[in-house]
Amino acid sequence: MMGRLIAITLVLFLVLTADASKRTKHHKAGKHEKSQNSECPAAETRFGKCVPDHGDCGDGLRETICRDQVEKIHCRIPCNWKKDISDCKYRFGPWGPCDTATNTKTRSGTLKRALFNAECQTTIKVSKPCSHKTKKTRGEKSSN
Repeated sequence: MMGRLIAITLVLFLVLTADASKRTKHHKAGKHEKSQNSECPAAETRFGKCVPDHGDCGDGLRETICRDQVEKIHCRIPCNWKKDISDCKYRFGPWGPCDTATNTKTRSGTLKRALFNAECQTTIKVSKPCSHKTKKTRGEKSSN
């Protein structure tokens, strides 16, 4: 009976520690991780560009500079986005028609907000390849 109680306690302990480590592993410190230096006001802090650990996107580090102190904070560049405007958030309009000469379509965006005091363009244009699929209306059936 005592052996069974010890085994149950051990299993319960392992489950709880695994759950706690999983929670701390995926914990995010707010929307944007703050600099650890509490003496430095945000207005005096300068943020560098996010530099990914590997390749052009994913997790990386960003330098924060305030007075004479340089720190590094964690950051992330989404893999489906442009690296040069990753700290700038834009509100985009609808995609334009397909330009058959270049096989691309474009849309423009206006600046919504700049993160980490980034220097952002007020309006930008982005483009992507046209899709090869034609959209069907509800009443259309595919011809096989």
